[in-house]
Amino acid sequence: MGKIKVTKVKSAINRTKNQKLVLESLGLKRIGQTVEHDDTPNILGMVNKVKHLVSVEETK
Repeated sequence: MGKIKVTKVKSAINRTKNQKLVLESLGLKRIGQTVEHDDTPNILGMVNKVKHLVSVEETK
């Protein structure tokens, strides 16, 4: 199972409550903050919900 790095690149201001909760559950609070998660379907689904606010890259 791989890993992904998720970086918040845009603000959550004027976004829906659901999108803000997804960012919080991913562990992203500030712009530029990066977290590493396992490449599971749950995490990929959350990233897909906020793909316009984050950047994603695969790690080894």
